[in-house]
Amino acid sequence: MRPTADPAAVEAQPGDGSRLDDYDYDLPEGRIALRPCEPRDLARLLVHRPGQAIADHVVRDLPELLAPGDRLIVNDSRVIPARLAGQRVRAEGSAAVEATLLTCEGPNLWTAFARPAKRLRPGDQVVFEGAHGRVAAEVVARDGPTVRLAFEGDPLVAGAMPLPPYIAARRAPDGRDEADYQTVYADPPGSVAAPTAGLHFTAPLLDALAARGVSVTRLTLHVGPGTFLPVTAEDLSDHEMHAEVGIITPEAVAEIEATRAAGGRIVAVGTTAMRLLESAAEGGSLAPFAGETRLFIRPGFPFRVADGIITNFHLPRSTLLMLVGAFVGLEEMRAVYRHALAHDYRFYSYGDASLLLRR
Repeated sequence: MRPTADPAAVEAQPGDGSRLDDYDYDLPEGRIALRPCEPRDLARLLVHRPGQAIADHVVRDLPELLAPGDRLIVNDSRVIPARLAGQRVRAEGSAAVEATLLTCEGPNLWTAFARPAKRLRPGDQVVFEGAHGRVAAEVVARDGPTVRLAFEGDPLVAGAMPLPPYIAARRAPDGRDEADYQTVYADPPGSVAAPTAGLHFTAPLLDALAARGVSVTRLTLHVGPGTFLPVTAEDLSDHEMHAEVGIITPEAVAEIEATRAAGGRIVAVGTTAMRLLESAAEGGSLAPFAGETRLFIRPGFPFRVADGIITNFHLPRSTLLMLVGAFVGLEEMRAVYRHALAHDYRFYSYGDASLLLRR
């Protein structure tokens, strides 16, 4: 990110959205939110409707912005304390290492990203210690930045919230993040990054939405660290999307189809909910889903389910920004980001939100 104070930095660019440069913009350093708004539902909400001027609201206004009969689709995956800090123990000396848990492969056996991985080799012992406990592990294997760790106990007792890199580089996680970086409806554990659009919701807001006649359907997509990996392919057709595991139940499908049949809108809360919804409809119609998705949504994608999305403001040159460009169109996406920059919105995981509706 190149610091700038000029909101016109998100200029109209040539291109059809197939190139990485189509998703670049500049962001002032001070616009990266390091803490969420308090209370959550007073975060700002940019509203974009086709053919209308962009409007400024707060998240608490959602009941009046949505209509009776609309349905929100939320990702209820729970973030696990996946970030571990420890010391490698060898006869010749110790060394500090960090690990971010990825996948549980068996009882206390995990794959993890290690940093710096070059300090680890099979057979090494590592002791991880956190605010709630400590646990030892043996390095079973290493493949590039990824290691397989056999823990002597539950590694989560030594873990901390895996804050996004752009927050972790500016401050350490603390006790506030244990609540702040979790949605109020989080349930099945498995994510190593929060479905951040959902962080804005509170129990009173959910009650107000229900009173308005807006329903909520839950699905589960366990968010992986690949959501933060940079896109390096200049031609987006060469980009390989990371895999994430998700579930949409038959009951959820029935709720969504009933809403659509009655003329209600389907509004995904976050890009993760959107990706799983559209993954489950790749066959042409929405169906129950259980398994991995590698769906890469970019301009030209045929949306089959969602009529709207609530989402935060994303990193330049990221797959999340590409999804937004696909959903509302490239020029509309750039207009939204120009407005957000000009009107002091806060960006990224702990930042403000937008409600984007399609024609």
